[in-house]
Formats: sequence, structure tokens, C-alpha cells
Amino acid sequence: MPEPVLRAYTGALAELGNPASTHTHGQAASERLESARDRIARHLGTQRALVTLTGGGTESINLALKGMYWSAKQTSPERNTLLVAAGEHHATIEAAEWLRDTQGAKVHWLPIDARGVLTAETLGEAIDRVGPERIAVVSFLWANNEVGSIQPVAELTAVAHARGVPVHVDAVAALGQLPIDFDRLGADALSVSAHKIGGPVGVGALLLARNARIEPLIHGGSQQRARSGTQDVAGAVAFAAALEVAYDDGFEERIDRVRRLRDRIVEGVRARVTGAVLRGAWPERLPGNAHFTFEGCQGDSLVYLLDEAGISASVGSACQAGVAEVSHVLLAMGLDEHEAIGSLRFTLGFETSDAAVDALLDALPQAVERARAAGLSSSRS
Repeated sequence: MPEPVLRAYTGALAELGNPASTHTHGQAASERLESARDRIARHLGTQRALVTLTGGGTESINLALKGMYWSAKQTSPERNTLLVAAGEHHATIEAAEWLRDTQGAKVHWLPIDARGVLTAETLGEAIDRVGPERIAVVSFLWANNEVGSIQPVAELTAVAHARGVPVHVDAVAALGQLPIDFDRLGADALSVSAHKIGGPVGVGALLLARNARIEPLIHGGSQQRARSGTQDVAGAVAFAAALEVAYDDGFEERIDRVRRLRDRIVEGVRARVTGAVLRGAWPERLPGNAHFTFEGCQGDSLVYLLDEAGISASVGSACQAGVAEVSHVLLAMGLDEHEAIGSLRFTLGFETSDAAVDALLDALPQAVERARAAGLSSSRS
């Protein structure tokens, strides 16, 4: 958490007042909350009335999919279908599966290509095949949280809207690395999370277009358009401060620096490690993402060996950490399990240093060699 965000957060935590109360302390809290909501909205290219604050990205995604599905069903019972891109975050996948298993929804999984990208042609063909009058919502990532591929979100949104289908965009991984202009994008709903940019964990938002129809998940007070419950003033203040730090006047320079460091990793890994294959779109990927598969290795072994060297990497989504499964993203991209099991993701932030990249490139070849030896030993036993 950057120092300005920490100061804003702790300062707001020390203030008194429920923003729904009519007394002086409550109205002061309400002013702080709505000021923060306005700042959040401006940095995301929309108006504060369209910002529903949530308990994080997962809640935002669940609220979008479930709330838009329920609302569509109430209006038109034949709208019982969701279109969801393959390789999505588990928050989207499991929300869609829950609607399928408990609410009678039909879910159509949209194939992604070998780059991890959902094409406009694929989306258009799927909508036409299912029938737009049957679709409650289509959902896709702005940027893949594992392999970093950036989706053609404006084009995908236009394809869906041309056929009268509402769109939800999961922008959690894109926040802080790509500019977000919700009004210009034209989507019906968009999910973000504060912790991706150094804000508090447990704070997020769902942006909802004025004409978007949604049924709340949480009832009991109607404090917000799509969510009841006492609002987290300090969380909103910290989220606004984090957005200001992330998207201040130095944003482009910092992103260029992160991109150069990422390119150093990509070039260095390719030069030093045989059997390393970059996965995901190139160059249309998040500036802070380098995702590889390493032939003959298990990703979990590499995570452990690099951790010994003081380097934190991941085999996939942190939300699935500790779960022994092959990346569903790589499988959706057409890799077989033998290839996908050797995946490893390196992510960089604004504080990542050249020295950290040097340390990774120095440690990785030996880690791969040891992981391959361990894999061979395991296969013989």
C-alpha cells in the first residue's frame, strides 16, 4: 500500500459516523464517502451515481452475473442463458456454474484462441447461434489474470450491443495497468478491485450503466442502487487515493518502465532457458505480465525453488493457490496437460527494480534444472 493511500485509509478509519445517519457525524461521513465515490468515478471514466461499492472484485463479479441474470429472467423468462468466455477468472466461472446448477440457467462457454483471446467473430457467431433474445448477459475479461492477454473489449461490447445483449466486463486485472473509461466503452457493467492498485483488500466496485437492470444480492437498507449494507467510508477513501496514485500524471512513464522490465524478463528467459515458451498474446498483453511454460518442469516445483531464492512467482491465479490443478486458462488455449503443468507467471509492479529482474534471471536457470531433475526422478519412481 503506497504511503499516501495508507495515510488516507488510517485517517478515515479514525473518523466517526455512519454515512446513512442524519446527525452531524453521519453527514460528515456521507460527505467523505460521496467525495471518494466521485473521485473513483472520475478515474474510471464515469459518474458517481453509476458506482456501486462492494467488498472486492469477486463480489462485484457475482453481483453482475447473478443480478443481471435474475433481472433479465424477471423481465423476459426466455432470457435464461449466459455466454461466458473460456479461461475466465474462477469468480466468473463459479458464479455462472452456480446459476446453472441452482437457478436453471444455461451457460455457453465461448472458446478463446491460442493467444487467450476471445474474438469478435466468435462472440457474434455464438450470439446468433443461441439467439440474442435468450441471452441474459455475456461476460468476458478485459485482461486475462493469468496469461495477461488483453481482449478487444470495445469491439466485443459493440458486437453484443448490436444484437441487444447486455455486457459485463471483468476489469480487475486491467485496473492500474490500462486506462479505463467506462462511459466510452459502453458496457453495461464493469468490475474492479482496490487491492490490485495498492488499496485495501476487501474493497471493490461494480460500475453499472444507467439503463442496466440488476437485482441486488444483498438486501436490507437500499444504501446503494445494487447493494444494501452500511458503506465502508474508509475503504472508499483509500480506493480513491489508490486510483489517484495509480493514474496520476506519471502513469504512462511508469507503465513504460514496467513494460521494459517485462521485456527484459521475456528476452532473458528465452536466452537462458531452453524449452521456455511465452504464453498469451504478444504484444497485446498487460505490461506487468510474463507467463511461460517450462518443458519438463512442474510449475509448483519452480514456485518452491524460486521462493528459496527470495522470488515470489505463481503457477496461476492466486485465488486457486494451494489447489493442485492444471491451469484451465492454458487448457482453454489448446495446451495439453503435460505442457500446461509447467506454467509459471511473473508479475511486475511500479516498485519492481532492475535488481529484482537480475535476481530472477540469475536464479531461474538453476531452478529449472533442479525442477526438471525432480520431475524425472518422480517419473521413474
